[in-house]
Amino acid sequence: MEAIRKHEGVAVPLNRTNVDTDQIIPKQFLKRIERTGFGQFLFYNWRFDENGNQRDEFVLNQPAYQAGSILLAGENFGCGSSREHAPWSLLDYGFRAIIAPSFADIFYNNAMKNGIIPAPIDEEQVQQWMKQAEATELVLTIDLEKQIIRDQEQEVYFDIPAYHKENLLHGLDDIALTLQHEEKITAFESAGQA
Repeated sequence: MEAIRKHEGVAVPLNRTNVDTDQIIPKQFLKRIERTGFGQFLFYNWRFDENGNQRDEFVLNQPAYQAGSILLAGENFGCGSSREHAPWSLLDYGFRAIIAPSFADIFYNNAMKNGIIPAPIDEEQVQQWMKQAEATELVLTIDLEKQIIRDQEQEVYFDIPAYHKENLLHGLDDIALTLQHEEKITAFESAGQA
């Protein structure tokens, strides 16, 4: 997992609430066994019509948001099933952070375990940024160490559990955390074979 301390990026306004994981990555694309390659299917049913043609009106298909790496969304983002493919597809597409008033619990934890900062922010502030991002390019800076998001005029604090914050700062996923104890694991396995 890539470590992240600060991230500056263009905000993409997805002005929808209760975005569930089947909308983030539809079930027909879950056949891959690796974590990569899912970005092309992100929000597939919203990005493309039934013939596979791009829907120009969808935000990710608009040229102004092609370089976006921070997703602004409505409340309860990531609800529905617990599929870890949802954060995989967001990260593979290029998103490093999601700002929303609230997140579904399992998605929230899966996002952090996969290198995405989920930042819960007051709904009024999210809507303000959403309107700005819809009107003109909005660049936000997320400082994970200080737990603040900066726009051109202000700094907004966000909360994140200390455990997950440290893992994000150091690029430690569950496998990397386990491998920190590799010597003890090897010694235990060797003792069991004796």
